[in-house]
Amino acid sequence: QVQLVESGGGLVQFGGSLRLSCAASGLTFSSYSMRWYRQAPGKERELVATITSAGGSTNYADSVKGRFTISRDNAKKMVYLQMNSLKPEDTAVYYCNCFNFWGKGTLVTVSS
Repeated sequence: QVQLVESGGGLVQFGGSLRLSCAASGLTFSSYSMRWYRQAPGKERELVATITSAGGSTNYADSVKGRFTISRDNAKKMVYLQMNSLKPEDTAVYYCNCFNFWGKGTLVTVSS
């Protein structure tokens, strides 16, 4: 049974930083690309960042380029999202994803 469990969300001020973590189980973690999505209130879920299976390639939404960094530790079956220079528009529930498997999300709130 595949499980993805996010953590690390919270309330942060404009310009602050947070590091999200996602713990994976029930899959051959090192074989799959991993993604972070987010969904703001009243908006559709959007792809934030992708990292390939070995971590050799990453991609980001234009809105977060230069501020967010996705990384992974295959030995620990973890994927991370380092978020710097946070803005109020980054406020959303952030989800970890692998294929059609989703975590329950972690809420990030950025105050202005």
